[in-house]
Amino acid sequence: MRHLSILGGFHPEAGDDVPQDCRTVLLLGPDEPAFWPAYRDSAEATDGAPDPMDRWSRRIIDTWARTLGAVPLYPFGGPPFLPFYTWALRTGRVHASPVQFLVHDTAGLMVSFRGALGLRAHIDLPDRPPSPCKSCKATPCVSACPVAALTPDGYDVPACKAYLDTVAGQACITGGCRVRTACPVSQRFGRLPAQSEYHMRQFKGA
Repeated sequence: MRHLSILGGFHPEAGDDVPQDCRTVLLLGPDEPAFWPAYRDSAEATDGAPDPMDRWSRRIIDTWARTLGAVPLYPFGGPPFLPFYTWALRTGRVHASPVQFLVHDTAGLMVSFRGALGLRAHIDLPDRPPSPCKSCKATPCVSACPVAALTPDGYDVPACKAYLDTVAGQACITGGCRVRTACPVSQRFGRLPAQSEYHMRQFKGA
């Protein structure tokens, strides 16, 4: 089991910054909730070496790519960095939310990418669903942040990190970013709290 899902794909055009022979790109992200236990118990997560999740992703996706004759592509390892944000929007399954974070039709604001497969074949892709934000009248993501660090005007990273250093901010670390968890689609996605805490601690320490 790879414990990764195909979160969307697109057919590259000029300017998409993909390898020249790729005719289809498939973006890969955690298959929740199975992803976290699989990663947590992996050799990479327990060997004490740097960048365990990136190394886990390379092992899994490199092997997958070899079986398909595909090119493995990653959002880390730069600079330069590949334009995963733009690629995600190109899939039509990922959109810019009201707070500018990416939102996915099934992962909500919990969407993340561990890599992608660049295929040499042109593969038919399913119809693109509408953005979940179109049917979300309450837009809880806009007001969920206790220090208004995430708004339609942008992301105040210093304010966010400063709040995480407070006693009140510990709830955001152990429970996950309140903006991400406020999204109704995120709440149905199945990401485990331990995984959110891991990412929040990584962000706080960056």
